[in-house]
Amino acid sequence: MNAYLLEKLSVITEEEQRILDGNEVDISNYVSGKNFVIDSAKMLEKGRLISIRPHTRFASFPEHRHNYVEIIYMCSGSTNHIINNKTRITLGTGELLLINQHASHSIERADYNDIAVNFIVLPEFFDVALTMIGPDNLLSNFLISSLRNVNGDIGFLHFKVKDVLPVQNLVENLIWSLVKRIPNYKRINQVTMGLLFLELLNYTDCMDMEIDSNVNSLVVSALREIEENYKNANLTEIAKRFNVSVAYISRLIKQSTGSTFKELLQTKKLSVAASLLTNSRLSVDDIIAAVGYDNTSYFYRIFKEKYNLSPTLYRKMVK
Repeated sequence: MNAYLLEKLSVITEEEQRILDGNEVDISNYVSGKNFVIDSAKMLEKGRLISIRPHTRFASFPEHRHNYVEIIYMCSGSTNHIINNKTRITLGTGELLLINQHASHSIERADYNDIAVNFIVLPEFFDVALTMIGPDNLLSNFLISSLRNVNGDIGFLHFKVKDVLPVQNLVENLIWSLVKRIPNYKRINQVTMGLLFLELLNYTDCMDMEIDSNVNSLVVSALREIEENYKNANLTEIAKRFNVSVAYISRLIKQSTGSTFKELLQTKKLSVAASLLTNSRLSVDDIIAAVGYDNTSYFYRIFKEKYNLSPTLYRKMVK
């Protein structure tokens, strides 16, 4: 991490000094009312949708919930977290932890060199990111579950991406923007968050997650297969892997996502195709093959149904 940022985030805060002087964490700084729900109104300046604060060291933080989405980035050292009073996570340097606002969360004591940044983010901040990453993927499902007024389906996402340079750069850009309060920070941060999520979608194989008991792990496995193997993803193979029928897993996917496996897979393939049309010089035929279609006429038809343009016209329009 940038030396200036790390030095700034390492400074012992007034709260940390009080803890070192023998006092406990003052809960009233975080919550409103009797329930231990950390209140965004106490954490964010009025009118802001996102902010950051260094994680408070030298004391454990008791079990709590948030009325916002929390993203924790480990700048150096490590911290230990308990999610929903059952799952223990060690967050290492360069790793990200996204916590649903409906999940409970406690944190064990951190030492001086265990420097973490907490992003405090209201759900409406993610409007741009949701548009950028599209529907029906693990990150969009996580964000949408945070918008509901019931317990979220996905409790947390833990990305072990310390060696992924684009992710590290994007997170550092977010921190820099919020620390320095650069002009146009809101739009810049929303787009940067969208870019970060697009990168993270490429690294779901480096991710741990916790799902609510109402969401079957078969569904998550199917969504992961679509993300990681969209070209050749096959529901029959997934059913064989888990020794269940195709009809059974199809029903679970439909109940949990509102879409069929075929619809989810098609959405992913068309999204990738649109991205390749925008960002590559591959021919349309090569793109069709790259996303796993062998029927050109069929691809043209479903692409036009989704984007109201042929692939060729779509490329011209975005250029």
